[in-house]
Amino acid sequence: MKAIKTTLYIAIATFLTACGGKGNMQFGDNEFPVVTVQPTNAEMQSTYPATIKGQQDVEIRPKIAGLITRICVQEGQTVGAGQLLFVIDNGTYQAQVRQAQAGVRQAQASINTARAQVNTAKLTYDNSQQLYNQGVIGAYELQTARNNYESAKAQLNQAQAAQGQAQASVSAAQETLSFCYVKSPTSGIIGKLPFKVGALVSGQSVEPLTTVSNINGVDVYFSMTEKDLLEMTKASGSMDGALDAIPPVQLRLADGTIFNQSGTVTKASGVVDAATGTVQMIAHFQNPQHLLKSGSTGTIIIPRTNASAIVVPQQCVTEVQDKHFIYVLGKGNKVKYTEVTVQPHDDGKSFVITSGLRIGDKYVTNGITKLQDGMEIKPISPEQYKKKMDEAEKLGANQDDAKKLKEMFK
Repeated sequence: MKAIKTTLYIAIATFLTACGGKGNMQFGDNEFPVVTVQPTNAEMQSTYPATIKGQQDVEIRPKIAGLITRICVQEGQTVGAGQLLFVIDNGTYQAQVRQAQAGVRQAQASINTARAQVNTAKLTYDNSQQLYNQGVIGAYELQTARNNYESAKAQLNQAQAAQGQAQASVSAAQETLSFCYVKSPTSGIIGKLPFKVGALVSGQSVEPLTTVSNINGVDVYFSMTEKDLLEMTKASGSMDGALDAIPPVQLRLADGTIFNQSGTVTKASGVVDAATGTVQMIAHFQNPQHLLKSGSTGTIIIPRTNASAIVVPQQCVTEVQDKHFIYVLGKGNKVKYTEVTVQPHDDGKSFVITSGLRIGDKYVTNGITKLQDGMEIKPISPEQYKKKMDEAEKLGANQDDAKKLKEMFK
């Protein structure tokens, strides 16, 4: 039995010696993989904070002053054009309608009286004309009858004019009464209801009764920098061409998700805001599920392709206090801890470098935790690095197998 164990120990020792021989392929202390920056096609994104507004946001304000007696809708309710929203105390205005209607009836009575007087005056005048022709009465009596007839007709015209004024008063009173019933001028969604039943409101109130938002489609407002817009305008030759050249845009919602409809940039302000140096843009989105609400916020994402982008693996970039750094190989094979700017949005594997690194620069791709600024290294290719990694992994596996074998024969 002792002889068997001795033989096994010799075999294990031989196995470990063989593994140790492969250990000569491990990395030197200053060997690091280095690559040269090359231009790459990359899908890039420009993002802009945005505010969402309904396709039509209508503030509902009363045309008269009064107390709210009834609220007929709820916040978030869908309403149609002409639907009743609020009722304002209308007792006073109903009394005004009744008073105006009484004036119409009084005017009609005056017309009836004046018409009778005209008929009587006409008979008298016609009779006087016959008597005058027969020489029974003189010219004075005939002229008096004519004057009475003309006066009666004038009184009838006056009564008819008074009736027209009375009818106009009725129409005005009825219109004012209709203002007590506040209706929606358009279809949409009811917004906030700041007033309760019993509240005194008027057309001069700072806050509207509510807002009705048509959100079948929404307009998303965002501001683009003057520089970005100028670049697009130069490339397209005109503002209209620049808008047409913008690809379909996406909208990132407040929860970080992407809205399921693409949008189109439809408008751009012709004036640059001197305070911010930006131009207001509008993108239109269809909103069939009413997921987007007026007043919400989000982020507009404009995709663009860059044929000369600098793309590096995330593993070779370190992040310190929201800043990004990469080790760039300089003269004498010394590395420099260099700050770079990356595109805000990435694919989880690579960064698109927007500044700090140029085409032709060389940078370290692995082992960056062992580096220090100004450290001299021996650069190797990524292929050499991969070969050494594979051999090191195989060596580690062989050593583990030898260890297990030794444990079996204790």
